[in-house]
Amino acid sequence: MDTAAPETPAEPPSRPEVFALFGPTAVGKTAIAIALAEQLRALGEDPVAVSADALHVYRGLELLTGVASRGERASLEHRLVSFLPLDATFSAGQYAALAHAEIDGLLAAGRRPLVVGGTGLYLRAALSELDMRPPPAEGARERWTAELRAHGAPALHARLARRAAWAARDIEPHDAHRVVRALELLDAGELEAPEGPSQLWSSDLRRPTLLVGLVRGRGELYARIDARVRDMLAAGAREQVLCAHAAGASDTARKALGFEELLAGDEERMRRRTRNYARRQLTWMRKLAGVHVIDVSGRDPASVAREILAAA
Repeated sequence: MDTAAPETPAEPPSRPEVFALFGPTAVGKTAIAIALAEQLRALGEDPVAVSADALHVYRGLELLTGVASRGERASLEHRLVSFLPLDATFSAGQYAALAHAEIDGLLAAGRRPLVVGGTGLYLRAALSELDMRPPPAEGARERWTAELRAHGAPALHARLARRAAWAARDIEPHDAHRVVRALELLDAGELEAPEGPSQLWSSDLRRPTLLVGLVRGRGELYARIDARVRDMLAAGAREQVLCAHAAGASDTARKALGFEELLAGDEERMRRRTRNYARRQLTWMRKLAGVHVIDVSGRDPASVAREILAAA
């Protein structure tokens, strides 16, 4: 007679501590995060979104920057949105400290962080321990921003390439923010050729994380971008920009997609710039280590959320 004790069933695999959703503007990150949150609640979890967007932090630019609406935030609590005045400057280093505190605090309280955003540097800053560069020297950003307005990002990128070709190789010519930041650091003697792989593309994370990259077919994505711009304008985005300008919006706040274009009344240029930015976001995504890419073309948010949970 076999008296061996029955085997104890194996514990089901635990989920990652953090879910992170990254993708280009208008891909549908917020709707998918809300659907994922609903399905996590059905499993007894308590999810909270932590924004990883450089411009969502500003109070008074919500229409332009695409912050989750009041109704969407009623469906899923969002942290690190709309908390800074428009005249404040802000950096990835400041964001990293806040994001780490939010994520760690949520986990300590037994809640599930959903890091959601489209700013690649902020996503990495939220999930990793990066050696953040110091803020620019006084007057440096204003000088390079004036050069940017006078000559454009590609011309400044060419200057950077002449001075530090290795730095320019990793920056798209139209990525104005990163071009200006690299020139600031170069002037300050803080930009040195890396001795090994960049921290930005390493697989080292602070917490076990499922990193999901969301993509759509180009035609579908561009149609959604155009529709989003139309909806922003109809909702009063240009009036919001004019108010922000009158209130003394900081150089950081003015980096919001469409800010300068709407000040000039150039809606078509805003659309083109948004499409260019979406392409840069996709380029960033392709460099991320360990990203689980999901094509959401023609799909509803609930089905995408189910695929995310299946991958966890």
